[in-house]
Amino acid sequence: MTQEIIRINLSLPYRMGSVNCYLLKTDTGCILIDTGCSKRRANLDEELESAGCESGNLKLIILTHGDFDHTGNAAYLREKLEVKVAMHPDDSGMVERGNMFWNRKKSNFLIRMIAPVLFGFGKSERFKPDLYLDDGQSLSEYGLDAKVLYLPGHSRGSIGILTADGDLICGDLLENTDGPGLNSIMDDPATAYVSIEKLKQLSIRTVYPGHGEPFLMESFIKNNR
Repeated sequence: MTQEIIRINLSLPYRMGSVNCYLLKTDTGCILIDTGCSKRRANLDEELESAGCESGNLKLIILTHGDFDHTGNAAYLREKLEVKVAMHPDDSGMVERGNMFWNRKKSNFLIRMIAPVLFGFGKSERFKPDLYLDDGQSLSEYGLDAKVLYLPGHSRGSIGILTADGDLICGDLLENTDGPGLNSIMDDPATAYVSIEKLKQLSIRTVYPGHGEPFLMESFIKNNR
């Protein structure tokens, strides 16, 4: 089975950096992992069209977690391309209520108020996921030789996708904005380190983070002992 990973890098508003979405192309179609924020919708549409991703061959949208910079176009694409959206149930309240601090520890009130405005997550972006994913679940029914990994820490419902080739799409557990490392924003650092130890027990070749360039798992372990 042929599997290709296409990185779609979308800028964030107000020069806040960028976020990655990943289009996995197989012999039978595509799976999109994360969707960027709604304020970069036109850019995402262009990237998907350029990659040949359209209604009929997009088999599933997977969200690694509920943050608005990853989920902002899920409801839009679900309607446009007639595709189901899947994520872990522990983060579903974020997208259903439009509150990405829904199940997180207490945060700054001002940040809670302005986050939807910053990332463009209004009522039209809210949705209820069609499917729920959990640890060890196979994605073979969608034509992808990969499985789901439960990787809480950044959020309670964070997941990653590990392909049979050893490629890991890790959401925001890890980043590569200033070298490979743990994401700078963690809801539960202790739980995040448990997730890291879990990854060290697996055969992982390349890590595809939510923010920054892909990197070798070997380099992350070497630099974070």
